[in-house]
Amino acid sequence: MPLPITPDEQRRRAHAFRELHTGPGAFVIANAWDAGTARLLGSLGFAALATTSAGLAFALGRADAANLVSREEALANARAIVAATDLPVSADLENGFGTSEAAVAETIRLAAATGLVGGSIEDATGDPADPVYPFDLAVDRVRAAVAAAAELDFPFTVTARAENFLHGRPDLDDTVRRLRAFEAAGADVLFAPGLPDAEAVRTVCAAVSKPVNVIAAGPIAALTIDQLTELGARRISVGSAFARLALAAAQRSAAEILSAGCFTSFAAAMPMPEANKLMSQEL
Repeated sequence: MPLPITPDEQRRRAHAFRELHTGPGAFVIANAWDAGTARLLGSLGFAALATTSAGLAFALGRADAANLVSREEALANARAIVAATDLPVSADLENGFGTSEAAVAETIRLAAATGLVGGSIEDATGDPADPVYPFDLAVDRVRAAVAAAAELDFPFTVTARAENFLHGRPDLDDTVRRLRAFEAAGADVLFAPGLPDAEAVRTVCAAVSKPVNVIAAGPIAALTIDQLTELGARRISVGSAFARLALAAAQRSAAEILSAGCFTSFAAAMPMPEANKLMSQEL
């Protein structure tokens, strides 16, 4: 299947994305879950977009973090998002859609073929009984992703994720150990989702020399962009928050219809002409 954008455009986006990580402060990467939200977020002034595995899973009526979305589905979603925006797009590639180093490397190659300019590989297995890969295997998987990215003719930004805090393992020392090893393996960006507080963010950012992505979720969402920058973050993602906000808005509106028999919540909806104009804009 051909790229949804030209190779020159992919290279332009790839270099622009790399450059964003070298600025003096943190930038926010907005997570879209389909082409329409990519259009919306791209129109608002964000500098880059990312996919969200949870947002996609919810749109498909499935739970997140349980290996229920296939690589083909995730990359088809990414392709649609890439085609709907002129911004750099990085993908949530979950655990690389396979345990082996070969599977992870193939995921990076296939991701690049969709027009993506970056992607994250996590050390979570998707198995509740054994949720995080052993240290050595986790590092080898990141090394495989970096090697596959190095074979491309543009700078594909590899983000390596340490998932301890999302899976009942609040071990900051092991998280830092993993992130340092991922950095040594060549990862371009480090990410430990689920950190509990500002001091944990500061500790992680100070422990590595590569840019750190921080997700605005849980207690961290109470911090401002300026505060996260001061703590050392270079990139801030929003994860599935926009997708869950959309679900919550629909839930509240539907509940109002069923309980009160009225439609007043519709007043907050984007007007149809505005929505049509947004979706019909030329890139």
